[in-house]
Amino acid sequence: MLRTRGLRYEYRDGPSLAFDDVAVPQGATLLLQGGSGSGKSTWLALAAGLLTPGAGEVVVAGQSLPALSRAARDAWRGRHLGFLPQKLHLSEALTVERNLALAFYAAGVPENRAALRRALETLGVGALAARRPSQLSGGQAQRVALARTILMEPAVILADEPTASLDDEAASNALALLQDCAFRCNATLVIATHDRRVQEALPAAMVHRIGRHAAQGNAGA
Repeated sequence: MLRTRGLRYEYRDGPSLAFDDVAVPQGATLLLQGGSGSGKSTWLALAAGLLTPGAGEVVVAGQSLPALSRAARDAWRGRHLGFLPQKLHLSEALTVERNLALAFYAAGVPENRAALRRALETLGVGALAARRPSQLSGGQAQRVALARTILMEPAVILADEPTASLDDEAASNALALLQDCAFRCNATLVIATHDRRVQEALPAAMVHRIGRHAAQGNAGA
């Protein structure tokens, strides 16, 4: 479950954003739509607890994120929320397996090698565990990033423009993987996108549009 109410965020020396209220039931899918500069990435960062709202409430899986200290919020996010950013942020200094293992340290829990292997196998990249990110194709890197996203079996999965740079076949595969992973975890899935192919592939999803009326100036994509 994910709910926002009266959500506002103001960038220092930048735009002030106000967002309409959102309520997404557990296990449902929401498409967060809006053009470039409408504030989709800002909304995702607020929902992930990466930014603190200037006003309003963000409740994820029953937890009010602004009520937590920054350290507590980071630990909570690591255990309960999966975030797939536009840039996959895989460390070249680490193997695929060790990139995933970072999720345990972020959550402040002991490393679970069985869960790690299970996540890699679920996404079909178990054989790549010893490779470095530079040795992966684009599709393989995305699967590894998604394996890291679902490693802790999160209650909510947030994906920022997951199809933006993909051709039709790869986009279809990425969306199918996201849906499958959300189903396996019974997770609420939120996809920020301006890609028409996403809504065509997910016709039953809830849609929430962030319009330019919510922003003054430009914000993140």
